[in-house]
Amino acid sequence: MKKYKIITLLLAFLTISSYAQPGNRFNEKKEQIKSLKVAFITNELDLTSEESAKFWPLYNAFEDKQHEIRKQKMRAYMSKADSATDKLTEKEATTLLSQMEATEEELYQLKKKFIANLKNVIPATKILKLKKAEEEFSKKLLQQYRDKKKSR
Repeated sequence: MKKYKIITLLLAFLTISSYAQPGNRFNEKKEQIKSLKVAFITNELDLTSEESAKFWPLYNAFEDKQHEIRKQKMRAYMSKADSATDKLTEKEATTLLSQMEATEEELYQLKKKFIANLKNVIPATKILKLKKAEEEFSKKLLQQYRDKKKSR
């Protein structure tokens, strides 16, 4: 069953990658990583087809919203802080910190809502496995990056 899921996901990846814009390596890599993550999580959680059909739309919506929040808000704050940290007044720095805390709270509330929604789709044990799988995938990805960087 696991092999079937992986083969299906790899075929989906190949289909997606064939539609990628030529010359846009960043988007190709991003899609490749996303496909590998989907395959890894699917394998680790051992989702049934019914669970998978309900899980992935929730997960993808959560990931997209989380990415949107980080992209819009955190990058704006960080660029302000990076470019003028030494020039910020105490009041401006306090305001910036408050905005960053509000964004972190928004991300936390989003995650809470996501987990609450997942409880209706998969058992709590698989939700815990999801957290572990995400962490393991990130570690493996980082390790591959480090290994590739060393071999240059």
